[in-house]
Amino acid sequence: MADSDHSMRFVRVTRRKALGGAVIAATGWTFGGDAKARSLGLLAAAAGTGGDSPQSDPAIALWREWAAAHELAERLDRRQQELEAELAERVDGLGTTVCIPGGEPVYVCSTHSLDRIIGSRTDMAHIRKKAEAELASKQAQFDAVGEEIGYFSGLRAEQEGFRRTQALLEALSKTPAITFAGVVAKLDAVMREGEAWEEEDPSAFPWPQIRSVHDDVVRIGRGMNPGLFVPSAER
Repeated sequence: MADSDHSMRFVRVTRRKALGGAVIAATGWTFGGDAKARSLGLLAAAAGTGGDSPQSDPAIALWREWAAAHELAERLDRRQQELEAELAERVDGLGTTVCIPGGEPVYVCSTHSLDRIIGSRTDMAHIRKKAEAELASKQAQFDAVGEEIGYFSGLRAEQEGFRRTQALLEALSKTPAITFAGVVAKLDAVMREGEAWEEEDPSAFPWPQIRSVHDDVVRIGRGMNPGLFVPSAER
């Protein structure tokens, strides 16, 4: 049995974490639940800080596309986590235990692992045949259940959503803002997109620097138009 793209660990270590209800601890800025309303309110308020109209700012237009794509990607991500949990409950793993004569039992998940363990040993041909049959059975069960619950179609949708979000984020980073609101929009995208990674080490570069820039924008916004700019929570 060849290794399959579907033969993956149930827990995806690199999955982007859902942002709903999360809080950026260092600034107290909340992005979750009413994140869209908060961001739109912030941008509307920032529109009063002077310069060209935000409606003519290409950064604002791209931010709106990114925000919609980001929200969809997060919904797909949460749904996929639910499907993975269901799949894990219904499929008892994808591997099998191989007992090597004179050695310790070894858990394998693919024929490549069997090749490394058994190689060309003819005295273990029957062990290899049994292990291959068990692996094939587990893979068939995984594929059948995955198709039944929509796991694979959901995975493709999730991956496409992530690619679109990243493409729009890259485009936004290359698009100069022409209004203060455009600058705020670009910071909003960076902080919301990066929040999942920040939890690993909030003190690591570049998060303190990004928060510093965010604080500068908030402070300048307050000075330019007090009462209209929506500030972050007090520390």
